Amino acid sequence: MNLDHLQASRFMSGGTELAFYMGGTPDGFPVMLIHGFASTAHVNWVFPGWFKTLGEAGYRVLALDNRGHGMSDKPRDPAAYGPAVMAGDARALLDELNIASAHVMGYSMGARIAAFFALAYPDRARSIVLGGLGLGLVEGVGDWNPIADALLAPTIDDVSHPRARMFRAFADQTGSDRIALAACIRGSRTELSRADVGAIDVPALIAVGTKDDIAGPPSELARLMPLARVLDIPNRDHMLSVGDKLFKSETLRFFSDVESGIAP
Repeated sequence: MNLDHLQASRFMSGGTELAFYMGGTPDGFPVMLIHGFASTAHVNWVFPGWFKTLGEAGYRVLALDNRGHGMSDKPRDPAAYGPAVMAGDARALLDELNIASAHVMGYSMGARIAAFFALAYPDRARSIVLGGLGLGLVEGVGDWNPIADALLAPTIDDVSHPRARMFRAFADQTGSDRIALAACIRGSRTELSRADVGAIDVPALIAVGTKDDIAGPPSELARLMPLARVLDIPNRDHMLSVGDKLFKSETLRFFSDVESGIAP
């Protein structure tokens, strides 16, 4: 199979139609992948090699295009994009496929969704991997209003804010619905309280690049959680950490430790 061209299947979550992709070993333990803001399942998980890595390790691999992204429906109301709502989308995918539980792995916004998922549906998460998100889960990751404004600007030449310009360029590169993304960025920034994070009692791997200036400190988030392990991804920023070889190998080791009962 050419993984660059995984075919989308579709399911309904409430009244929203979402796209998802499957690969790996059909009878392997499931790993559900949740991508970051302005990305897609292919950009976050297929092209950087996660489908290949997890499949070769014997896992069944699932990934959805989050609402507002990729081949999924694109609501334009910020209220449609709360992380609890999108965690419900992930649960609906497991329901669609009759999967009782899975390793749940998210990157950036997807990590926020994974944390909300583990808090709301702890029996459905065998473990969670929070990539590209540390204490920002609790304290926020800065002012994202300039990014929403940049997405709605007539052209990228009208954007001067450096981070906003980066996300606008990424959205243009991926051919995204910029109005839906602006709604998403305004609706999806809900934080969890420290007490909420402390109630996440599934094994967790928190993986953040040492040059990531968005995620917040991973060790400070781990201290709030009862079953957390930290991975510092050397010399990687927020955009480059997702495809890192060490990130892949340590995630496989973490899953193996969870399954052997020795994590974190």
